Amino acid sequence: MGGHDNRRVPRHADPSRDAAACAAIYAPYVADGVASFEAVAPDAGEMGRRITAWAATHAFLVSERDGRVTGFAYACPHRERAAYRWSADVSVYVAGSAHRSGVGAELYRSLLDLLRRQGIRRVHAGVTLPNPASVGLHEAFGFVPVGVYRKVGYKFGRWHDVGWWQLDLAPDEPVDAVPGEPLGPQRLRPTDPDPRSSGTSDVA
Repeated sequence: MGGHDNRRVPRHADPSRDAAACAAIYAPYVADGVASFEAVAPDAGEMGRRITAWAATHAFLVSERDGRVTGFAYACPHRERAAYRWSADVSVYVAGSAHRSGVGAELYRSLLDLLRRQGIRRVHAGVTLPNPASVGLHEAFGFVPVGVYRKVGYKFGRWHDVGWWQLDLAPDEPVDAVPGEPLGPQRLRPTDPDPRSSGTSDVA
């Protein structure tokens, strides 16, 4: 018998409504693993400030199941210098109870579409190695490996490598083409396709 499919299109995060839930999802990545190099997990107040900051330049999305936030994804500037303004970094975090349920893929599909509409040309993701699940998710979306920072972070008594993956959102653009200026943050539209419509599987 088929169960009820309660997946929904991701929505924009609300700092006052979603900060505590996002902080709770993120905390185990800080306390129990090396996916994050932070030493102390941010509380709801700090997470709310991050939501506000990243939504002001790019996007911060959450996914809900049965009224509960089960994951979030965001984009932020890749670097501060002006020539980097067509590039962004992206990250996705999924609650432990929602791994392999499609949440990460739903979030990334919506996030990457917003960045394309914004005029972002390149997106980058850093992955602490080894992490085959995260590598698989990114490569399923077309990200390709572009390098490894060797022994760049020290946590839990050892050094860790970070691999970098890149996705070209404008693959046919000539190298000497003059790009249009990026737009401001874009908003999800009622006409956006359901992110479940793609066959890409979620391994996060």
